[in-house]
Amino acid sequence: MTPLRAELLVGGAGAAVAAGAMAIDPSGAAGAPGDVLAALAGGALGATRRHPRLAWVVAVAALLALAPLGGLSFGLYPLVVAHTFCAGRWDGLWAGVAATLAMIGALELGVLVDHDAGVPALFIPPAGWGAGRALRERELVAAQLAERARELEEEREAHAALSVRYERARIASELHDIVAHAISVMVVQASAGQRLAARDPQLTTEAFEAIADAAKQAEQDMGLLVALLGDEDALGPAPDLALIEELVARAAGSGLDVTLRLEGEREGLPASVVAAANGVVREGLTNALRYASGAPVSVSVRGGPDALMVEVANGPAASSGDLVGTGTGSGLMGLRERVGACGGTLAAGPTPEGGWRLCARLPRRVTANAG
Repeated sequence: MTPLRAELLVGGAGAAVAAGAMAIDPSGAAGAPGDVLAALAGGALGATRRHPRLAWVVAVAALLALAPLGGLSFGLYPLVVAHTFCAGRWDGLWAGVAATLAMIGALELGVLVDHDAGVPALFIPPAGWGAGRALRERELVAAQLAERARELEEEREAHAALSVRYERARIASELHDIVAHAISVMVVQASAGQRLAARDPQLTTEAFEAIADAAKQAEQDMGLLVALLGDEDALGPAPDLALIEELVARAAGSGLDVTLRLEGEREGLPASVVAAANGVVREGLTNALRYASGAPVSVSVRGGPDALMVEVANGPAASSGDLVGTGTGSGLMGLRERVGACGGTLAAGPTPEGGWRLCARLPRRVTANAG
């Protein structure tokens, strides 16, 4: 049913009920004028949805004109309730109050003409308006709750998408750390092995052993990463700063002239801070292998009361390395994201001596909004 047809049906039904009430109740105004005015007041109900103010104004005018003709029939009281209910539901607050007071005035005028008790006229219109207003407030609250639920659903979807994006970035960073470090070691050692193959078999054997160790370690790390992706319960051991010593030892075995200095308090750190510190050292050593093979490298881990300072610095390259120009730049980008995720800061750039320095400040306490 179309809205226009529904309004016509409501208006017609209201007019018929009002006219019938006037015809049945002899206490009200009789005759054709009274029936027409009553029908006009009832028919105005058809316009209450789209024009609530016009509807109750027409009804009040009809009732005020009807009262002096012989009073108002009690059969019109449900009509008054309907108009005040619609005014409360679809008209504004103060307009609804005005409608209620106008209806009370029209009823009281009819009471004066009929010399009847005026108490019902004081309570019937406010009751209708209060019911309509309560329904209006309920609908407004329901609409607000539905809107809030929609916003929460959008926020949930956005958060899920962001979580997926962050997880993909984390996985990409982990893969870069594993593969880049292993490849750097293998390429450097393979190049050294080729140069030493003819004149020093012992050093050649050590170079290929380093290649094999790097490949095995990369295989283990990749296996752990795949296990974590396939089973969220396969957490493995918690990250430990002892891994830094292992990374430095591997780098030294790969031919780097690397030194490690550990200072201050390094216990009680969050797992995310420890993982970021390990990532900084791994990235720094990988870059040194790639771009400054043969240059001295210093690794410093210093624990303070508020933060952990991690620094990897290398001197200038003695010659163009075998891996110069092969990097993608994604390692440093991923490292910045990882350090930033735990509230830290990362600085990377050349040193005055022509080397390279990577330094991170990692807070001991990861704030809630660090991610």
